[in-house]
Amino acid sequence: MQTSPDGHAYPAHWEADVVLRDGGTARIRPITVDDAERLVSFYEQVSDESKYYRFFAPYPRLSAKDVHRFTHHDFVDRVGLAATVGGEFIATVRYDRINAEGLPASAPADEAEVAFLVQDAHQGRGVASALLEHIAAVARERGIRRFAAEVLPANNKMIKVFTDAGYTQKRSFEDGVVRLEFDLEPTDRSRAVQWAREQRAEARSVQRLLAPGSVAVIGAGRTPGGVGRSVLANLRDAGFTGRLFAVNKALQEKELDGVPAYRSVRDITEPVDLAVVAVPAPYVPEVVAECGVHGVQGLVVVSAGYAESGPEGRRLQRELVRQARSYGMRIIGPNAFGVINTSPQVRLNASLAPEMPRPGRIGLFAQSGAIGIALLSRLHRRGGGVTGVTGVSTFVSSGNRADVSGNDVLQYWYDDPDTDVALMYLESIGNPRKFTRLARRTAAAKPLVVVQGARHGGVAPLGHTVRPTRLPYATVSALLRQAGVIRVDTITELVDAGLLLARQPLPQGPRVAILGNSESLGLLTYDACLAQGLRPLPPLDLTTAASAEDFRRALAHALSEGGCDAVVVTAIPAVGETSARDAALAEALRSASAEAPTKPVLVVHVELGGLAEALSAAASTAPQTAPQTAPQAAAPAPGAADGIRAPAASGPPASRAAGPPGEGPPAPAGSAPVPDRRLIPAYPAAERAVRALAEAVRYAQWRRDAAQPGKVPEYEDIDEKGAAAQIDALLARGEGLTLGTEEACVLLGRYGIDVRRALPAPSPDDAVQAARTLGYPVALKTTAPHLRHRADLGGVRLDLADEEQLRRAYSELTDLFGTPQELRPVVQAMAPRGVDTVVRAVIDPAAGAVLSFGLAGAASELLGDTAHRLVPVTDREATSLVRSIRTAPLLFGWRGSAPVDTAALEELLLRVSRLVDDHPEVVAVSLEPVVVAPHGLSVLGATVRLARAPVRDDLGPRTLPVV
Repeated sequence: MQTSPDGHAYPAHWEADVVLRDGGTARIRPITVDDAERLVSFYEQVSDESKYYRFFAPYPRLSAKDVHRFTHHDFVDRVGLAATVGGEFIATVRYDRINAEGLPASAPADEAEVAFLVQDAHQGRGVASALLEHIAAVARERGIRRFAAEVLPANNKMIKVFTDAGYTQKRSFEDGVVRLEFDLEPTDRSRAVQWAREQRAEARSVQRLLAPGSVAVIGAGRTPGGVGRSVLANLRDAGFTGRLFAVNKALQEKELDGVPAYRSVRDITEPVDLAVVAVPAPYVPEVVAECGVHGVQGLVVVSAGYAESGPEGRRLQRELVRQARSYGMRIIGPNAFGVINTSPQVRLNASLAPEMPRPGRIGLFAQSGAIGIALLSRLHRRGGGVTGVTGVSTFVSSGNRADVSGNDVLQYWYDDPDTDVALMYLESIGNPRKFTRLARRTAAAKPLVVVQGARHGGVAPLGHTVRPTRLPYATVSALLRQAGVIRVDTITELVDAGLLLARQPLPQGPRVAILGNSESLGLLTYDACLAQGLRPLPPLDLTTAASAEDFRRALAHALSEGGCDAVVVTAIPAVGETSARDAALAEALRSASAEAPTKPVLVVHVELGGLAEALSAAASTAPQTAPQTAPQAAAPAPGAADGIRAPAASGPPASRAAGPPGEGPPAPAGSAPVPDRRLIPAYPAAERAVRALAEAVRYAQWRRDAAQPGKVPEYEDIDEKGAAAQIDALLARGEGLTLGTEEACVLLGRYGIDVRRALPAPSPDDAVQAARTLGYPVALKTTAPHLRHRADLGGVRLDLADEEQLRRAYSELTDLFGTPQELRPVVQAMAPRGVDTVVRAVIDPAAGAVLSFGLAGAASELLGDTAHRLVPVTDREATSLVRSIRTAPLLFGWRGSAPVDTAALEELLLRVSRLVDDHPEVVAVSLEPVVVAPHGLSVLGATVRLARAPVRDDLGPRTLPVV
């Protein structure tokens, strides 16, 4: 390990890869004594003007003394960081700790001077902003709380770097120099600035991969077949609008299938934005190096043989990512299926999908190539009506997702004007805390539907590098729902929900009208609505003799009613049904729904081959040619259905393709979208339609709640500084400390959390003395681990009114369960009667701080009836947390019992949340039981665990995941 000249160990955890404003990457690391030549070379490439701004005077070259000073750091009082691309410096930043007089100092001095220098060719890329985030985090770690910087007034760029960072600042001007001072404690504004920069940079990095101006396929074989040749053909056949190149060492030809061919990327005389790498894994490093030197911006690596193949493959994968990032490139893959962008301005099919999906408004992300092609096929089959607003905008299948992940794609979709709905198939979530943050922001703007595979296996798929989490799947799922994610269990449900959300408006409530020509199907739909927590109205049976006009009138009437938020139309075929009647019904439903554009309409049909074809024909939005088949890599979904749209105003009916009953033929991939005509999704089963509608109802409610997110309240009686001092003193004993009862009570008391006193009772006489101190009536409890909080096992005796009852209870416990030394009995004053609950908070290494609540007792544990929220919890979240468990009615007067003081309970939850949020060293809190009475509550037991806070966490500076 490297060390500084002063003997301090090299801080390897300061190294980080970052995404810059233009989507490229850079490496940030500490400057060491080995960087003298790099520093001199870097300085020589900086303009005289930039040197003048840095040193306030002409400074053409660095002296030997300067080089020594700028490369010799102690990593405590003097620190230098460099941003590198291709191993060479593009920018530097350093701080020097100073005292109140501005002279060099050591701790406890908590101020430092900071200065930057950015190579002119890299100015405007956000390098200085990224370096400021990292040097500020380093300074905070070393006990520095404030930066000072002196800047010439003409150096507007650097002044803007400081002023835009969002820190609390003080600005002065004297002797012709602007002096800026700012506190390094993160603020709400500084975090907002950091996250906004992160979003722009990561979105831009994905955009460079999805909208390249030129693509090179490296590994395109000379003979048809093979991965590389297939990708090349798919790009060409999709009509890619940019320049396309074929690359293969063995090529002698100048063209391959009409595409310019080269033996190496280095031989291409034009810029290459994206390279699709399809060569065997051992040859990939050479290809990556050539791409990096040529200036390629990103890679899609379809080559296999990496982490999915075992430890050696995982090592190769890490080296691949490091190598690509060193050149400023990002990677999709390896072992990727590819990427697709259906925009008419791009038409990119850099994937193994043999056909281009039709353009539309759904963004699709899949970690699995097999699932990705299945989803593309299912959307294709579901959609003669999937043209227009319900086709695919972009598709990313990330394979091992060693670099670009679902988080990056979410950043891109967030403000992508071509994507209205995001569908994601995930097999692992590498950074649940960040994913939840991004999902919450995305879901506030557009629906995000997620299905997670491998959720019960307990391990991530081979090839996926993820941080371990101690949280069960159900907890992670609950946290995602809290963030607005629509969680489904299968890809069928993923498509069902996605098509509804893409085609129909969000419902304003849970009231559902049901109408149709089958009483039985209506009743099934009614029952399905009740099962999903919706409020269905009595079904309206139009009878089997109903005409298209009867459907139109009934639907128009239902939509006009104020007590209806959505309508489900059920239909069964009539004897002798003709295609003309099918088309008439489709037009009738569309016509009625158009009169109430703010309410969603769904159709449930049973084996209506004729109607399905009519719906598909009605869905066409442009003159159609011969029908195309679905992607061949996956079978169509049995029973999938189309959407409904009115037939074209003129022209012959669209041609149709035969398919399984209930499926419509796909519309042409090139069909033009018609955004002003709404599609009505149709489903082959009532349960599927209602499940999709229920998800839309819950999501719409979340959107309304998210518009008023609540706030984290301030409590004047909280002693944050006192708690911090106590925690520091306790941690001085060592790591992983579980506090004693008194210490835990004192710490919790600093946050206004009072724990009822429990006095130890190692003998009957001690128990009697404790009862006299506390006052009768009392409770006698065992605290042995195997009996703690297990009243059902008989280890608790309540309402002991006098010494006789107490001694008798003591004798019973010791006779039943063992000696006092084994039982560890305690005496506690009786609390007012109420409902026993449990409040817990835990720091998970992947998800962050999580607050949990449930009722006490074996039944709740057995049923998993616990609700969760991410810390910090707002007042609105605390209210919903209390009400979200299934046994919540017990808190609100169930069966005539007295309602308990939920306001006091919500305040307790908020105080625990504040404690954990303010002090990350508090890694676990358990309050059990918390007895909530009609007036007030009593905390009868508390456990607190402390550990050193991680040096860096997800609230630190921007950084790409470590490989």
